[in-house]
Amino acid sequence: MAARRGVSSLITSSCSRSTPSAYRATHRAFSSSPASGAFVNSTPRASTASTSTAAKPASTTTATKPASATSPSYSSTQRTVTPSFPAKEPPVPTARNASATEATTGQRSLTDGLSDQPAEIEGVPAIDWTRSYHGLGSVSFSPEQAEVLLAPIVQDDVEVKPDGIIYLPEIKYRRILNKAFGPGGWGLAPRGESIVTGKIVTREYGLIVQGRLVAIARGEQQYFDPDGIPTATEGCKSNALMRCCKDLGIASELWDPRFIRTFTKDNTKEIWVEHVVNKKKKKVVIRKDDVVRYPFKATQ
Repeated sequence: MAARRGVSSLITSSCSRSTPSAYRATHRAFSSSPASGAFVNSTPRASTASTSTAAKPASTTTATKPASATSPSYSSTQRTVTPSFPAKEPPVPTARNASATEATTGQRSLTDGLSDQPAEIEGVPAIDWTRSYHGLGSVSFSPEQAEVLLAPIVQDDVEVKPDGIIYLPEIKYRRILNKAFGPGGWGLAPRGESIVTGKIVTREYGLIVQGRLVAIARGEQQYFDPDGIPTATEGCKSNALMRCCKDLGIASELWDPRFIRTFTKDNTKEIWVEHVVNKKKKKVVIRKDDVVRYPFKATQ
């Protein structure tokens, strides 16, 4: 055994002496380097590192890092909504808040351009007839004007519809107004926008006579094609004029049931007519001194 140890130590010593010095230095550097120590003691160092990592607080930079310039900023004040009861409705766009509407929404108000005050005539401010009732029922007309307005209706001026309804043509009302107040002494002022539905046009008008409101009425007119809306709008105005004239006593007999029955009996007749195109027949009412007009013809 002693012989074997001697041989072993001899071999070891010879190998150590025969190994180059550079290799021995490198080997010693590797065995004694911190990296070697770290590799050998990896378990304790890993536990230490994990302990320090667990105990290390969150990075201050990560917790307090502000939002980037490109990302949207959501503050607590922006997310907070304070409801108000009752809820406030947005104001109706009018001439007085047109500039505010444009400033808040960036859109031009539909009523912009209507903010001008009514024009003045000889230093007297004009009246906004769209909402004013100036002079309504304040002063009666002169006896001469009242005589023209209340004059009995001329029966030759009365027309009859095919269904038997009697009426005075719109132009006859205008002639009576011109006779009573003179051309330019009266006028119709719209008091609202035209309302167009699927079959009818309606609008409210006020009759202005010598600078004061004397009557208000809503006109209406049917139409059957969108291209006929302009014509229906004009018919709506004429219908409002006839209704306003009713307040002045013009042709008031047309609303008197006794006059209607007497006029119908003395001046109208019922006849059968035939359509010249589709050959359909129906009964209509016309004046006794009138004749059937195209596209109908009288038949037995």
